[in-house]
Amino acid sequence: MPDLATLDLMAVLPYVLVGFAAQLVDGALGMAFGVISSTLLVSVLGVAPAQASAGVHLAEIFTTGASGASHAFFRNIDWKLFLRIVVPGVIGGVSGVYVLTSIHAEDARPFVMAYLASIGLLLLYRAWRFPTPRFGDPRVVAPLGLVGGFLDASGGGGWGPVVTSNLLLQGTEPRKTIGTVSASEFVLTLSISAAFIVQLGFAAFTVATLGLLVGGVIAAPLGAFVAHRISPRPLLMIVGAVLTLTSGFSIWRALL
Repeated sequence: MPDLATLDLMAVLPYVLVGFAAQLVDGALGMAFGVISSTLLVSVLGVAPAQASAGVHLAEIFTTGASGASHAFFRNIDWKLFLRIVVPGVIGGVSGVYVLTSIHAEDARPFVMAYLASIGLLLLYRAWRFPTPRFGDPRVVAPLGLVGGFLDASGGGGWGPVVTSNLLLQGTEPRKTIGTVSASEFVLTLSISAAFIVQLGFAAFTVATLGLLVGGVIAAPLGAFVAHRISPRPLLMIVGAVLTLTSGFSIWRALL
């Protein structure tokens, strides 16, 4: 754990900016905090994958709490869907922690990213082809929660991209989907962080965690406000574009 008495504020600032940008995107689109944060921590700042994932999830306890409360304030949450998805998400997330801290799970990442990129393209097509889409209840929920939670813990991010995108593909309302997935992520991150503490101890949480936490909490209400204000069609387009671009970048990086 970082020593606050000797903390260098300039050393924390880059992580604050990363947390702010990642949460602003995540709160508005229901995805990308873990993906953006973990990518920058590991690829740019040289943090070990297990420590990066642990730090991101500890920060997300606070950022997702603030985001969930903000989405609840703007009435962006479908509570029935929340209950259907949160339990399998926790089961998958705790399982992912043990995989990440025991074996190497990155070999499957390019395949997962290719799948998510294809989902992003389908969402773009859906937004373009159906200017006024009809919304309905999703049929496949529990498997999404299980897979999304597992990938989120083992890969440092994945709950939003997997769950949000697939629910939208099933015809759910974008605003409610984003708010529900963001709120359920709070419970998921609590479980994953507890599992990381058991496996790695508090030494896994560094100054990067503090920076992500501060930046993310500041940005959370702004992201929920954006999701509340944007109409369904452009929101669907933006989600598809962000998912396609981030997944494509991950594929490119994995193949280098």
